[in-house]
Amino acid sequence: MINSHFGAAAQHTDLCKAQSVKRIEQEPAVACGPACFSQQAEKFPLGDYVELTDTKPHDGDEVWSKMTAPVRFCWGTTDVRYKKLNVPDVKATGTLRLKAWKGERVNAQAVLWTQKELEGAEIAVSELKNGSSVIPASAVNTYFVRYVMTDELNKDGSGGCGPRENKAEWDSSMVADVLDIVRVREVQARSTQPVWLNVWVPADARPGKYKGTLTVSGKNFEAMKLPFEIEVVNRTLPEPQKWAFHLDLWQNPYAVARYYQVPLWSKEHFDAMRPIMKMLANVGQRAITASIMHKPWAGQTEDHYDSMIFRMKKLDGTWVYDYTVFDKWVEFMMNEVGIKDLISCYTMIPWALSFDYFDQATNRVQFIKAAPGEEAYAEYWGTFLKDFSRHLREKGWFEKTAISMDERPMEAMREAIKVIKAADPEFKITLAGNYHEEIQGDLYYLSIPYGNQFPEEVKAERERKGQISTVYTCCTEAFPNTFTFSEPAEAVWTVLHAVAGGYDGYLRWAVNSWPMDPLRDSRFRTWAAGDTYSIYPGLRSSIRFERLVEGLQDCEKIHILREELAAKGANGKLKKLNVKLSEFTPEGWMKTNKKSPALMVSELNALLNEM
Repeated sequence: MINSHFGAAAQHTDLCKAQSVKRIEQEPAVACGPACFSQQAEKFPLGDYVELTDTKPHDGDEVWSKMTAPVRFCWGTTDVRYKKLNVPDVKATGTLRLKAWKGERVNAQAVLWTQKELEGAEIAVSELKNGSSVIPASAVNTYFVRYVMTDELNKDGSGGCGPRENKAEWDSSMVADVLDIVRVREVQARSTQPVWLNVWVPADARPGKYKGTLTVSGKNFEAMKLPFEIEVVNRTLPEPQKWAFHLDLWQNPYAVARYYQVPLWSKEHFDAMRPIMKMLANVGQRAITASIMHKPWAGQTEDHYDSMIFRMKKLDGTWVYDYTVFDKWVEFMMNEVGIKDLISCYTMIPWALSFDYFDQATNRVQFIKAAPGEEAYAEYWGTFLKDFSRHLREKGWFEKTAISMDERPMEAMREAIKVIKAADPEFKITLAGNYHEEIQGDLYYLSIPYGNQFPEEVKAERERKGQISTVYTCCTEAFPNTFTFSEPAEAVWTVLHAVAGGYDGYLRWAVNSWPMDPLRDSRFRTWAAGDTYSIYPGLRSSIRFERLVEGLQDCEKIHILREELAAKGANGKLKKLNVKLSEFTPEGWMKTNKKSPALMVSELNALLNEM
């Protein structure tokens, strides 16, 4: 009876759609055939798709005709989103040279631009050789960079929050961001096609200089090659799960079910989510996002969160809870994906103070409207939390679970904390919101907004108690941010700020809360474009996400070097590192006269390589 509440949402999915999910998961480099996508290609593409038209002014024939060759292929920089219809400002280069620790991922971007249409363009990469030592081609990924519609900051330049339902009011354009899984492309005449290169250096690679070649070829043009070299230094980056940095990017399983057109919580749903969520595990994600009530954020995303726990009030007034979906989600994330440090359960203080349950007496879903501090609120949540505590302890998850809130008023938080403590005083509690001295001691995990800091003595005490203290950004920040129009280096800057500011890590509210048409249009009705996601459907990464990974790796390098330098008493080098890192704070950035984030990141990387 209880399970049927969840089963009612399940709908039949045809064999074609089920096969497309399986194929994307097993063979991410291969586009699903046209027969599989004929019914959903326009609305929910997973394989190849057609980008929107860029109506912005662009270079005309007189500019394109000045090319010294009909087709050019050169190394560019990962700091630039090259415009699709403009001749790129790229200088001819020889061998690209990069440095990497063992176990590190490094990125590069090449640029292909052409006067004529290119048929069947495809990318290939060789293995990387260092004498008899080899980094296999399987450790190297290449992607055509695709273009998505974006918009802009608010008109006053202050940030990206607020209604945007009338898209015509915003200056929109096409920008490079999507790292595509489609291996063969037709490149239109008088256009630019960026190519992304990512090398994940094996942890057991022998130090030295490894040489390889990136090749682009096609049906109607000669193959062109770009040499590159990666110097692997005698340093090892630990596995992402062992990084000191606490990363918390909120997941949205409901968006995956809608986009992939599969029944919620079905095998097809989990098959679709597995590779997406593993992308997070592979960058050190620590927390599982679980929703324990209907619409905890009042439907602020295209696909609202629903409750993973079913509540029923019986005829005799007692309560029954079903944890089937919650258990499936947590077990999947922990056992199959590998994210297992924290289960963040949202939320006891939603935007709309309305709480659902199935009422056996009326055979209807009913809602209780109650605020923290009211008797009805305490009864609804207190009864549930006692049973939830019992269930979590039986599953062995209690120590990993936290009751989580975000951006709620202090008085409401105090009342909620009372209810939680009364149900089980050992419950962990988290908050992403403003710092309040009165309640911070009750919060196992507290993430405060960019630009705010923990008092030094409070941060030290929280560390002593094993409490987590992080920083978050959202639509508020004009800089730094990860909108689709943000500079790519801002993603690196953002997480470096977490270390520079003395936080334990970084939180962002959405990694895959996709808008209706995320591959083609990153704009959304409420926030600046790209605010709701940085991973695309079809197991596609993005320039933003890959640069974020760079920053996370730099944070771990800094952690390792700080410990080593302190142990050796190398105070001069330690001071030099900390002074450079201090630039990645609001105050430090102002002192640099708002130096370009790309230059700041480049200077820090040079220092880390020097050390």
